[in-house]
Amino acid sequence: MQHIPPAPTAKAPKERFTGEVYLSPLHTGEAPSRLVAALVHFTPGARTDWHSHPLGQTLHCTSGTGLVVSRDGTVIHLRPGDTVHTPPGEEHWHGATEDSMMCHLALVEHDNGHSATWHEPVTDPDYETAHT
Repeated sequence: MQHIPPAPTAKAPKERFTGEVYLSPLHTGEAPSRLVAALVHFTPGARTDWHSHPLGQTLHCTSGTGLVVSRDGTVIHLRPGDTVHTPPGEEHWHGATEDSMMCHLALVEHDNGHSATWHEPVTDPDYETAHT
């Protein structure tokens, strides 16, 4: 067993997120583990770009309210205690609602060092549509 001191929280890269998003890394697995875990903090209206994960992703909301949206238009509303799994290769985005901060635990597995494929930003009209 080993105590791992917390890594510093960092601002998420603007080329993958819209709005103010902060990442608090928790764990990056060393072989044979492939687990990558982080707390992700979204300010109101902030969100990821469209993306997918080669081995899927599990999100667990710890506070606030948010959305997880897939390319087929499925919208799942996140509240504290909710967990959502996106299957391998499913393009999706997630973020806070317009009027609330949101924090979720993000769990992915990397595949030879690769854990996500990033696509274009979510447009404001697409973000607004997800709220209706």
